[in-house]
Amino acid sequence: MTNVAIVGATGVVGRTMLSILEQRDFPVAELRLMASSRSAGTKVATRWGEVEVEDLEKADPAGVDIALFSAGASRSRAHAQRFVDAGAVVIDNSSAFRQDPQIPLVVAGVNDHHLSSHRGIIANPNCTTMALMVAAGPLHRTAGLRSIVASSYQAVSGSGAKGVDELLRQTQELLADPEALRTGEWKDPGSEVYARPIAFNALPYAGTETELGYTDEEWKLVNESRKILEAPALDVEPTCVRVPAVAGHGIAATLRFERPVTLDEAMEVLSDAPGGELWKGTVPTALDAAGRDEVLIGRVRPTLGEPGGINLWVVGDNLRKGAALNTVEIAERL
Repeated sequence: MTNVAIVGATGVVGRTMLSILEQRDFPVAELRLMASSRSAGTKVATRWGEVEVEDLEKADPAGVDIALFSAGASRSRAHAQRFVDAGAVVIDNSSAFRQDPQIPLVVAGVNDHHLSSHRGIIANPNCTTMALMVAAGPLHRTAGLRSIVASSYQAVSGSGAKGVDELLRQTQELLADPEALRTGEWKDPGSEVYARPIAFNALPYAGTETELGYTDEEWKLVNESRKILEAPALDVEPTCVRVPAVAGHGIAATLRFERPVTLDEAMEVLSDAPGGELWKGTVPTALDAAGRDEVLIGRVRPTLGEPGGINLWVVGDNLRKGAALNTVEIAERL
């Protein structure tokens, strides 16, 4: 039995972590829930009894065996090490430690062997990288990936509840005059979360712009893929797009290898991909992936311009495998 703390317990990922612990019968001896002072004192009903949310700033981590962090990068940097110093293993869902060479970045079922090198902190990848690695990881082990061209189609829940609220509000406003959507005479509903309206739209600009005109979401796809696959020379060409789906990040990817891979070989590998579910004949979508633990893999095709590569589509629930589920799966392996 394990003493578990969820840090960021009142956020959407934290709440999903709790539900997954319950669903998977995780062997919890004592459960502690921690969040900001605004949520401290809130009582949460769990299968292990009613638990009062503690103020993270004041909480004593003594006695915690595993701490599941989803409180943002700044809080992870401020508090993760003190949990480690108190004897806990921290599994962090933020971007705080992903590129630290001393901290393993793990997709459960893809690179579990990295867990043995942890020094108290294990990083959870970005949700988009996570879904792609479920398919790319097994193919890389089979034939050695040399390049990835990937375009993501990311749901608004990746921006939290405020992203979902903005999509729903804008949808209601724009539906008041559907003809204007066709003629281009629509009235801008106003955007706070995204640079442009997200309702009935697709924004080829997910994240915040950084170097060379790429967003931080795109750089995560580059750097995290290289680290997870232990392929520092891997070529990754990313474009991250925000789309008006509530849950489920999709990625269309072209994968090229050190040796030619046939369609039959790829299908055989992907049919056994840990954490994946290969769909044949039916195209998996964000609606199909919502609420599912598996990353759905479909539209597997041979490349055309340069034979020997594979084109495919993956889609996964960004709050489950993309965040909370992978964190709990790592805890299970520990």
